[in-house]
Amino acid sequence: MDAEDSGPTPRWHQHVRPSSADSHGGVTLIGFAVDEGVRRNAARPGAAEGPRALRAALASLPVLGEPALHDAGDVHCENGDLEAAQELLAEQVASALARKSLPLVLGGGHEMAWGTFQGVMRALPEHQRLLIVNLDAHFDLREAARGNSGTPFRQMHGWCTAHARPFNYRVFGISEYGNTQALFERAGAMGVRHWLDDDLQHADGLVAARQALAADLRDCDAVYLTVCLDVLPGGQAPGVSAPAALGVPMAAVQALLDEVLASGRLVAADIAELNPSLDRDGLTARVAARLAARMARGAARAGSKAWSDPARTLQP
Repeated sequence: MDAEDSGPTPRWHQHVRPSSADSHGGVTLIGFAVDEGVRRNAARPGAAEGPRALRAALASLPVLGEPALHDAGDVHCENGDLEAAQELLAEQVASALARKSLPLVLGGGHEMAWGTFQGVMRALPEHQRLLIVNLDAHFDLREAARGNSGTPFRQMHGWCTAHARPFNYRVFGISEYGNTQALFERAGAMGVRHWLDDDLQHADGLVAARQALAADLRDCDAVYLTVCLDVLPGGQAPGVSAPAALGVPMAAVQALLDEVLASGRLVAADIAELNPSLDRDGLTARVAARLAARMARGAARAGSKAWSDPARTLQP
């Protein structure tokens, strides 16, 4: 606290309030203190401690245009029951949306995405054209007997197929060295559009990606944005299960994130795969905190067109 300084000096730890039934509007933080999906995926566990580290990094950030911030606490996984944890997350997300508050999920393994998606579908069934935007080095379209951190978007595809909904999935930052031929073929069969990490190293590639994203944003009812921290270069985000050898530069990640925020159609967001046990000097946690605060500020500036009649959200 800047007790001896003059002028407005509030920081996040002074601005955040516990979430309640009366916590309308603003942003609701939901911790997903789970890495059971990471364990099932034979990756490096530790992301269950991600929400704690991310809150610690957020605590001292200055408040500069953030909306009301509510904290709903953490979802935990008991006895390895990932599906129950994802259901609890879905309930928390749906509850925030019912209060017209943007759910911002702090993770935690990327298996969180299946829970967040279910919460959005439960709370906003009228939105027929949900755009799923994932900043990630991996498709996460794997097939497995049980859901894990590599399967959430395949699970979403299955849900959309069963409910006769379009599966509008866009991935930015895919690595050709982190995804098998089977995954590229599956993505193609599902109509998934993707941009390689190689494509986003330079200004021309980023401009093309932003233009394509802007067109998709104009044609959707609502957007679910998820950021896997392993999309960033390993030197900027070492505290993840699979650090990137190349990755997408932070400036490009922020530019894509800003494109989504400016649309005013964002209804849910999450930040996945923060693993404090693998972090260096808390760097990845600080990167995640910057992204979380940028989401909160950007959502506040843009407002939300997604709460209105879905048919009207297509108007510029």
